[in-house]
Amino acid sequence: MGNNPDRGRTVTTVLGRRLGGELLRMREACSLRQVHAAEALTASITKVAKIERGQVPLRDPDVRALCHLYGESDELVIGRLLAIAKADRDRRKVQGWWNQYPQLKAQMEYVVLEDIATELRTWQLAFVPGLLQTSDYARALAVGNGTWDDPGEIESFVEARMARQARLTGERPLQLWAMLHEGVLRQLVGGRDVMRSQLDHLLGAAQLPNVRVQVVPFFAGAHPGMTSAFTVISFAEPGALDLVQADTVSTKVWLESETDATRHNAIFDRLTRLGLARHESLSLIDSIRKEV
Repeated sequence: MGNNPDRGRTVTTVLGRRLGGELLRMREACSLRQVHAAEALTASITKVAKIERGQVPLRDPDVRALCHLYGESDELVIGRLLAIAKADRDRRKVQGWWNQYPQLKAQMEYVVLEDIATELRTWQLAFVPGLLQTSDYARALAVGNGTWDDPGEIESFVEARMARQARLTGERPLQLWAMLHEGVLRQLVGGRDVMRSQLDHLLGAAQLPNVRVQVVPFFAGAHPGMTSAFTVISFAEPGALDLVQADTVSTKVWLESETDATRHNAIFDRLTRLGLARHESLSLIDSIRKEV
């Protein structure tokens, strides 16, 4: 198969759909039609339709032109859309730090979005979220999962997972709200020593100003989060379309509609009300650590 410069350019990506969906929302909010966007871009209506469906990458000048047309002047909003556009272009061209780790292939879209998000709200039933894992805990999960037999591949996976944690510190730290079922804390992943260190690490991470850890105890009873774990990925601008990601045995499922985002945010809010308060959650983690 020869090289095709247009190969992949009309393929939708989660990032492309995220950007296109937000531009569509902005256009409809000011009662403009695709023909007006096409005139602003000196492009065809067909291209505008592809942009709004996430089928083509978008240049920075085009993002700014559409924001101007739609009356958006907030540089924080425009900057976030530019970041998404750049990440989408890099993703299509196979660029970005994450591409040095082939073990991340199944998680690529999620990792790219995590890298530019402002907030994650994650609900976990079975394991500590990747952003809060120790290397030994991540390694034990990889071994237990059975995806890789080669120790070198497992180590590369662990290294990539640790690299992701840079998002919790630095100039623009990610806001992370982790809701954990009590069973997450009691599952002896990797044995007692590994689990004790993991719980220590969790207590330490919870002291960061941008990290909140909350536990839903066994005695909370039946609740709407019992069927599956999920993560809501949010961006800075008001009214932006959140994305929801849920895991299955073989892949990650993306829920991209406003209805899905609203429903999962409501479930998360209910879980926070069922969960222990912050200091009670940390006390329970510490108590289990001592038991281990």
